Amino acid sequence: MVRPVIPATASPLPRYLALAYAALVVYASLHPFSGWRDPGISPLAFLDAGWPRWWTGFDLAVNVLVYVPLGYLLTLALGRRLGRLPAALAGALLAALLSLCMETAQTWLPTRVPSNLDLSCNALGGLLGAVAAWHGGTRALTWLAHVERRLVAPVPHAEFGLVVLGLWLLTQLSPETLLFGAGDFRHLLGLPSAIAYGAPTFFALELAIIACNTVAIGLIARTLLADRPSSVAALLAFFLFALFVRTLSAVLLVGPREAMAWLTPGAGLGLAIGGALLLPCLLAPANWRLALAGLALMAGTVLVNLAPANPYSAAALATWRQGHFLNFNGLTRLVASLWPFLALPYLTLLGRRL
Repeated sequence: MVRPVIPATASPLPRYLALAYAALVVYASLHPFSGWRDPGISPLAFLDAGWPRWWTGFDLAVNVLVYVPLGYLLTLALGRRLGRLPAALAGALLAALLSLCMETAQTWLPTRVPSNLDLSCNALGGLLGAVAAWHGGTRALTWLAHVERRLVAPVPHAEFGLVVLGLWLLTQLSPETLLFGAGDFRHLLGLPSAIAYGAPTFFALELAIIACNTVAIGLIARTLLADRPSSVAALLAFFLFALFVRTLSAVLLVGPREAMAWLTPGAGLGLAIGGALLLPCLLAPANWRLALAGLALMAGTVLVNLAPANPYSAAALATWRQGHFLNFNGLTRLVASLWPFLALPYLTLLGRRL
């Protein structure tokens, strides 16, 4: 099948990415969603407040940088309908409006403090992103469309699949979760571990979880790769990049000494077994690959909910800074918990087209 040539500005991928990123911003801004109360003041009172007593350059930089991608993606998503300059203005305005809504909602959260300085930094970030998209967004979309036509197979819902894989890469930024582990929703429900921790038990479950998810992720990524001789190399590069993301996050968020903490005996053997199982699965017919991906994904999700708590998690979380890193931890854990329930609908949609 030959992929139809779609104009760069017609690609729905920026729209999907903008919606996904906005949802992540909302979660990070309102995490942990508990303790809501009425403080007895106007939710817009923070707009008239003076300069915050406590602030750091790091906090200001984070508040700016977090909203740059949002302004950029919103501008790209709106560009097809509005044109370049109106889209940039609308993208910057929507980013600032979202920040205003988040700061207002934080009035009712005891663990959050609404700030006019945060709002200003967020709005500046959205504006910078919108300006960047206005200046070079068309070239970026053209390049993106070229890469997509060259590497991505002509399958339906390819953009949805790319977002699913992108969210999976985001889960690897959390050094406290099991390598490639996803679907653990016990912390969302406040449930204890079903199995008490023991070194042999944890080793076996860690191995099985990583092996199952290696097969599942590999087969999901394979649905998006064009039938080229280089597809296996591209798949290997994707896994290596995921491990690089995992290593880099440990260095930045925990410390250089913990860079390779994820490479436990169970993780190493799980990767080897998962890779060995994945290779013959890649040779199966397309419908079989989808079925195997779904089975491996469900098996990995069940096992990760049975596994005892990762002893590295508490140690990793204890070294994180409070504030932005704590919010980031909650965000990555939420994505990791819900990710299989986004991947399964994608596989279902593909299966209905085969």
